[in-house]
Amino acid sequence: MTDPSDDLLNGLLDDLAWRGLVHDSTDLAQLRQHLAKPRRVYAGFDPSRDSLTIGNLVPILLLRRFQLAGHTPVVIMGGGTGLVGDPSGKDSERQLLTDEQVAANVDAQRPIFQNVLSFDGDDAAGASPPAELRNNLDWLGSLGFLQVLRDTGKHFSVNMMIQKDSIKNRLETRDQGISYTEFSYMILQAYDYLWLYQNAGVTVQLGGSDQWGNVVAGIDLVRRVERKEAHGLTVPLVTKSDGGKFGKTESGAVWLTAKYTSAYAFYQFWLNTADTDLERYLKIFTFLSRGETEALLARHAENPGAREGQRTLAEAVTTLVHGERGLREARAASEALFSGNVSELAAETLSEVFANAPSSAHDRALLGGPGLGAVDLLLLAEVVKSKREAREFLDNGAISINGNRVDQSFVLTPGALLHDKMALIRRGRKNWHVTLWS
Repeated sequence: MTDPSDDLLNGLLDDLAWRGLVHDSTDLAQLRQHLAKPRRVYAGFDPSRDSLTIGNLVPILLLRRFQLAGHTPVVIMGGGTGLVGDPSGKDSERQLLTDEQVAANVDAQRPIFQNVLSFDGDDAAGASPPAELRNNLDWLGSLGFLQVLRDTGKHFSVNMMIQKDSIKNRLETRDQGISYTEFSYMILQAYDYLWLYQNAGVTVQLGGSDQWGNVVAGIDLVRRVERKEAHGLTVPLVTKSDGGKFGKTESGAVWLTAKYTSAYAFYQFWLNTADTDLERYLKIFTFLSRGETEALLARHAENPGAREGQRTLAEAVTTLVHGERGLREARAASEALFSGNVSELAAETLSEVFANAPSSAHDRALLGGPGLGAVDLLLLAEVVKSKREAREFLDNGAISINGNRVDQSFVLTPGALLHDKMALIRRGRKNWHVTLWS
């Protein structure tokens, strides 16, 4: 992955526009002038889960781009707002989390930001200012109800609030509606911006396009209380060219922690990017310069079968989120699956790699004594329909077990099981079957 500092320092907003990362903003000319000097910029993140999805990666990378351009990124963890819940994009009331759940989620999300942003100032790009991470519970938690109503609530028009999409949509759904708790979320998020402006010198808020209403509310509150200008910029929500929802797979959402999405599965997600989405994803999710991106796309167009563009994308984003070690593990698993040499993979990796492969469970006692012959094994696992078919496949060299090609003489014993619990059967190049023994 290339150092993008030259592109960014020569024009951050121009670079963001080329990447398709400008959706809504305050006056762009004023924002450009404002960013001519180092500024402090922030984005907030919702701790409703103990991880974040790849949709959240876009604003995190946006903070990184600002950091590389000489600005200070401030990550705001919603330890306070998370106790209320953001109604944006929700068609029903959220289930409230306990204080302990929100605090645990905040702690669990911290490593995600530490992987992408530099918090010590010792950056490969040079003198990038260190990022900061703050929890808005630190200032929201001490607010009194009367204080909020008198000092902050008086600046908000209910007429204006009910016109925001996040509120309006819920008001029109009579079966669900919206509680005063979630209705008040906008006030709390706006107060975040005011507090950060007053106490941390933050003058720019970043976010996804679905947060524009909340961003504007914060800017307006700063203007009313401080009589000063604050700025905002949102990025488009990522979509797929075929109309499908970005960041979703057959097994569910793609997460930014290995607890939910392994480095291998994460790598595979990007490797399977459609050609029609490749250019947009390279611009949004990598730090390749404009020249490098265009050269890569030209090479890809000449030989799309080599999938150089997808490999570059997968390697860049996997390294950002899971580090060099995660990338090595993902590559090793991918190569093992392609070559069939699976015997060296860790048990957790095997489980992940073959999570969607056909599988069957069997009694370990069947492997006692002389073991289970290859023909009987294939028939037991229903890889073949008959013993005759099993013998044909074995005689033609079409069957591999645990990465080794076998014939009719092969016998499966307990000692041949991978990690003492599984045997992997491959028929041909792509047809895998997992047998589990207990």
